[in-house]
Amino acid sequence: MDFFHDMAINPLLLTGLLAGLLASVACGVIGPYVVTKRIVFLTGAIAHMAVGGIGAAIYLGSHFPSALGWFEPFHGAVIAAMLGAVLIGVVHDCARERMDTLIGAMWALGMATGILLVKYTPGYHVELMSYLFGNIAIVQWEDVVRLVVMDAIILVVVALFYKRLMAVCLDEEYARLQGIDTLQTNLLLLTLVALTVVSLMQIVGLILVIALLTLPAATAGHHVKRLGPMMVVATVLSALLTTLPRAMVYGTGISPESAIVLAAGALYLLSIVSTRMRLFPRSAAGGYGGSA
Repeated sequence: MDFFHDMAINPLLLTGLLAGLLASVACGVIGPYVVTKRIVFLTGAIAHMAVGGIGAAIYLGSHFPSALGWFEPFHGAVIAAMLGAVLIGVVHDCARERMDTLIGAMWALGMATGILLVKYTPGYHVELMSYLFGNIAIVQWEDVVRLVVMDAIILVVVALFYKRLMAVCLDEEYARLQGIDTLQTNLLLLTLVALTVVSLMQIVGLILVIALLTLPAATAGHHVKRLGPMMVVATVLSALLTTLPRAMVYGTGISPESAIVLAAGALYLLSIVSTRMRLFPRSAAGGYGGSA
């Protein structure tokens, strides 16, 4: 309860709480698409492409302060994540390249580019560590406003193209036969994933973004099968995961970002066990027993 008590005297606790709840909306809405379409590792590739954009923003802002001093790491992350999502989607559709090869290439190139550019930028750049590992303790009001804008974009787009996105996620070949432009729909989905990845940077960082984007949705998928209810359950779980673990470790030496991800993993494993016990109650209890 100390966390909620101190919120009255520490405004950063409130902004961090709001950021977690807002990020949960994007996570809960897009996560079920990612899990259903099985593009979890593609999300990781987009996140690591964002690292390249962050490095580019730091490099350009340092070497060209008069012209590009306004160009923040956040802007670089958004541009790089969006470009990476579009590039992966187009190359996979047009060149018929293996998706796992593309993911590996983008994953490595994005991280390597970001690290290289930062290496040739003078000084120690604490903001890079913040974006890589998250820093929910110092969320500013401008970050909260950005999350509101990104949530609004995501919700409006999903509301307009819900059926098309669902069709492509469930059966892409059947969707193509029904006349749906699968390339455009896939690109739309990937750009939404990119926006969600960027929105989660401040919460758990780009390194751990895969966990928070997928684990609540996967947990929800154990208990509901329709996409709409899955989004609702995933959003609620994400909101709880970004709030309760942080409050529980408040005042300790435990990183709140790590606590959030560990709680998400523990909840997912608990859901697997409970689902298995519900489906196979007698075998989980040690067999049928009794006489023949």
